[in-house]
Amino acid sequence: MTATTVREPSRAHTGRPPGHVLAGTGTLIRLILRRERIKLPSWLLGVTLLLAYFDTVVSESTKTPEQLQDVKRFTEGTIGAVFGPGYGRDAITTERYVVGVYGLFFFVLAALMTLLLVSRHTRLDEQHGRVELLRATVVGRYAQLTAVLAVAVGANALLALLLGGVLAGKGYDAGQGLLFGAGVAAVGLVFAGITAFTVQVTQYSRAATGIAGALLGAAWVVRAVGDMIQDHGSPLSWFSPLAWSNQTRPYVDGRWWPLLLSLGLATAATAAGYALSARRDVGAGLVAARTGAATAAPWLASPLAAAFRLQRSALFWWTAALSVFGFVFGGAADQIADADGISADRLDMFGGSADTLVSGYLGVITLFTAVFAGVMAVLGLQAVRAEEARGRAEPVLATATSRTAWLGGYVAVLSLGVVGLLLAAGFTTGLGAALSVGDAALLWDVTVAHLAHAPGVLVLLGVAVLLFGLLPRAIGATWALIGYSLFAGVFGTLLDLPQGVRDLLPMEHTGRPPLDDVPWPALAILLVIAAALTAAGIAGFRRRDLETR
Repeated sequence: MTATTVREPSRAHTGRPPGHVLAGTGTLIRLILRRERIKLPSWLLGVTLLLAYFDTVVSESTKTPEQLQDVKRFTEGTIGAVFGPGYGRDAITTERYVVGVYGLFFFVLAALMTLLLVSRHTRLDEQHGRVELLRATVVGRYAQLTAVLAVAVGANALLALLLGGVLAGKGYDAGQGLLFGAGVAAVGLVFAGITAFTVQVTQYSRAATGIAGALLGAAWVVRAVGDMIQDHGSPLSWFSPLAWSNQTRPYVDGRWWPLLLSLGLATAATAAGYALSARRDVGAGLVAARTGAATAAPWLASPLAAAFRLQRSALFWWTAALSVFGFVFGGAADQIADADGISADRLDMFGGSADTLVSGYLGVITLFTAVFAGVMAVLGLQAVRAEEARGRAEPVLATATSRTAWLGGYVAVLSLGVVGLLLAAGFTTGLGAALSVGDAALLWDVTVAHLAHAPGVLVLLGVAVLLFGLLPRAIGATWALIGYSLFAGVFGTLLDLPQGVRDLLPMEHTGRPPLDDVPWPALAILLVIAAALTAAGIAGFRRRDLETR
């Protein structure tokens, strides 16, 4: 008989004495950084490059007094309230426009980066049983949460420096650029604390991130409504952590003190998360999961119904969000219809003449909605990929369910979801525009314009299905096509991109309805291409092995 000796981890290795609530924190930080060696740098680099890109585009659009006057209208009225309170609009400059209008995108991206990071290394690890294994070693009760929050703080601090560096490199005031970066990081820290709280409430990572995401959406609504009530923000605005970062007013009369509110909320939410984590078991949530039915409902007997059951929540919330987006921006059509002082660049973007401003503007909004419908479709297919990678598809396919029916059910649900989303968003956008401009015909025209983009979006979905069937690990490459579709569609005319390059994009062949007539033959061809890509992807999936992690 041979004896096996198990070595106890030394105190020097854990950094804390055994039994300490933070034992092993340093080791877990290193583990998280290793696991995040691709995702986290990609987030940081992507957000940084996005700021550089926005500044380059705005710089090209604000060279003359006419162009400055033109962009000023986007800091006023409904559109201005959607993006921010519009500080400095009376003397608009490139840097004020970038941080005042596009700042919202960076607040949201920092929040999403952080909440996904915290959820991934707390609740998701518990859901998969990894935390239980770690806690069986010399790891303290609070070590996991402390480690991921430390990484989140470091990531947001680095993001603040990177964003400030980009603005300083563009020749703007370095201190004000750092203030903007700190405002972005402050939003990230607030949602790190909020997610540290939500992961204690539910035992599922998707629900935890969904609650945190809903609070992010609520924060935006409160701030936007508050800014609609009163220029530069009403008292209602101050109930939103997004408004606190806006209130730093970089490049106007920059002030740091509003960020103390963000730090206070982040600290309070984090403290609540620590307190609640001590009141539950590993793997459990404070709110018990609902007990499922003993037998499945009859309507769930088919792969199509099961796919709908798993995708319905995402389809509903995407449709609701983009419908609200459409109504708000459709309602701003009258603001765009004012051609007083508009620049030649903006005229080119919106059709080339003052008579086409409303139709051209609605065409851009329609394209935005179509691209985000593509985002929804690709995310839905990535969820299918997760079902395979986590081993949940294998037991289903071990039954009489064929691979074609399993994957085809998801594709059918996502395809119908795209059409339903575009129909709902087109109706609300058209309704907002009709009420704003006083032209009832826009309700029909804008709805049809949205539906006309469905074939192009289905081509994007077909590309994702093809990659899923042939190269499942490369499905993320579809994001590059989606990003370029948005870039070329919105700025292609302004930047004089070659038409041959733009023709490679599926939604380019739809035109720009309601500005342009709907090209029905082109839409039929796009549908054929989408069907062919989907069929090839399903055929590839039938022939390859399942890939599980």
